[in-house]
Amino acid sequence: MNIIISTIVLFAVFGVLLFLGCPISISILVSSVATALANLSWDQVIFIVMQKMNSGVESFSLLAVPLFILAGNIMNNGGIARRLINFAKIISGRIPGSLAQTNVLGNMLFGALSGSAVAAAAAIGGTLNPMEEEEGYDPAFSTCVNIASAPTGLLIPPTSAFIVYSTIAGGVSISALFMAGYIPGLLMGLSTMLIAYFYAKKHNYPVSPKVSFNQAVKTTMEAIPSLLLIVIVIGGIVGGVFTATEGAGIAVLYCLILSLVYRSITFQDFLDILLKSACTSGIILFLISASSAMSWVMAYSGIPAAISNAIMSVSDNKYVVFLLMNIVLLVIGTFMDITPACLIFTPIFLPIATSFGMDPIHFGVMLVFNMCLGTMTPPVGSVLFISCGISKVSIEQVVKQLLPYLFSLVALLLAVTYIPALSLALPKLLGLIK
Repeated sequence: MNIIISTIVLFAVFGVLLFLGCPISISILVSSVATALANLSWDQVIFIVMQKMNSGVESFSLLAVPLFILAGNIMNNGGIARRLINFAKIISGRIPGSLAQTNVLGNMLFGALSGSAVAAAAAIGGTLNPMEEEEGYDPAFSTCVNIASAPTGLLIPPTSAFIVYSTIAGGVSISALFMAGYIPGLLMGLSTMLIAYFYAKKHNYPVSPKVSFNQAVKTTMEAIPSLLLIVIVIGGIVGGVFTATEGAGIAVLYCLILSLVYRSITFQDFLDILLKSACTSGIILFLISASSAMSWVMAYSGIPAAISNAIMSVSDNKYVVFLLMNIVLLVIGTFMDITPACLIFTPIFLPIATSFGMDPIHFGVMLVFNMCLGTMTPPVGSVLFISCGISKVSIEQVVKQLLPYLFSLVALLLAVTYIPALSLALPKLLGLIK
């Protein structure tokens, strides 16, 4: 009976607070305290919740999160996005709807460097949308392409999502997680490019003028210093030269030096970037802290075990169980940010997944992929709202055209779920897992 009461209190309070427009971190914390009070005294609840909130962010690995956020903000303001866009245009310039294809490639490249779907959507979409409008692209189409491709940066490393997952999963290699995200992330971008290709072909969208060989070489050379960041950071982490946290620090230093070389950042810009990064980091770390408290409350109340038993009671077939897990995570992703979702639902679903033989690294990729789709859908779709705000297109105009992209990505999610090699082949090839 206590489990039923705790579950009702937790999700009812959380849902009401979200409906009232309360910040998700506060909603998580208040609903956790309310649930704990159903089982413990006020003094016990305050002491334990504060303790769990503190221990939730007391991790050396989590230092990488604010550092990668700072690196992404420096890139966003340091002229790197423009050079990546020019490089992407060289690759996609002769494909129908070439500016839309450039948008996808630009998001994949910038997302891989910054690890942020929102930063990619703002930087790449903000630059390309006016250009696409000038060439007669339907603004809703341009917005959909930006929305569908921006989350690739959450899968293509370095990405904070895998770092957060690693801290809660325990004993899961960050290097292996980074490598596991490459193929699903690339497939996510390619599927978006394929749909954009057919749409552009149908509506006769223009192909960019052919670029001379000399111009292509010049553009590539300008982009190489930015692209080297991936080689340095990922190569160093996978090669065991430094940890993910140390790699994040190196990324900050490299981006800062690059921005100074490009002369695209002033001292005042840097101070503004520091302030913005501190605010964003504070929000994310408080989310992690509050989510840690909720994870404890759920575990103490027996909610994870109850959810696990409920799922297992439906079927003992692993394919059905994995499908049910995906459905739940897709629904969760529509109203919860990726960080608290990873922290809250990893302890619930990871034991179920591993009991059916799913590798924790494979599960981490599946979990993050689900959350990627959540950034594209209302009511808490950060990428959806950012992209619509940039292009000044209403969500109602976008949703219908976004459906083909969502359907293709859901199909790809199922492929990632049921074909472990898509996630595990690269880590195995590099000897990161057996």
